[in-house]
Amino acid sequence: MKKSLLALALIAALPASAQAENWMMRVRAVDIAPDVKSSSLPGVDVSDEWVPEIDFTYFVTPNIGVELILGTARHEVTLNGASLGKLSHLPPTVTLQYHFNATPTIKPYVGAGLNYTRFYNVDLPGFKVDSSSVGGALQAGVDIAVTKNGYINLDVKKIWIDTTVKTTAGATVTDLDINPVVWGIGYGFRF
Repeated sequence: MKKSLLALALIAALPASAQAENWMMRVRAVDIAPDVKSSSLPGVDVSDEWVPEIDFTYFVTPNIGVELILGTARHEVTLNGASLGKLSHLPPTVTLQYHFNATPTIKPYVGAGLNYTRFYNVDLPGFKVDSSSVGGALQAGVDIAVTKNGYINLDVKKIWIDTTVKTTAGATVTDLDINPVVWGIGYGFRF
């Protein structure tokens, strides 16, 4: 959480004299589709969830942007279809992006970066998880202009998130890779 607050503070501290239209804000609906792998429990799974997401992109140059992606989700954890409980995570992600100038109205982009995931509100009776994770992130998307500064956005990300599941007594049960693919659609405004 402290790292995400630091990232927001750094963005807020950027020069106020930045040129107009160096910023873009997007609001998306995203489908978080975990690609779950477990070191010792092959039947463990984490539910897909639709959640809102918001991001802020600062364009360092017309083609290079730095994006901060914010969202949170609550997932059900199951073992062979039986519920083990739920957990929430907050994975602020920062990506460095390259924006192509394909046409005046269609602007695809690719990005790579890091996420810091904080697990909270863990309700897995008999179990606990490591509280945080750091992992990579890859991204691809397209902004399609619908007004002078407004864009429909399509975006996909692969985010690497993992944790260790332990008993409440502290014995390790499994290493759990969640590693979701995040599909999104939304609206962005350049300012």
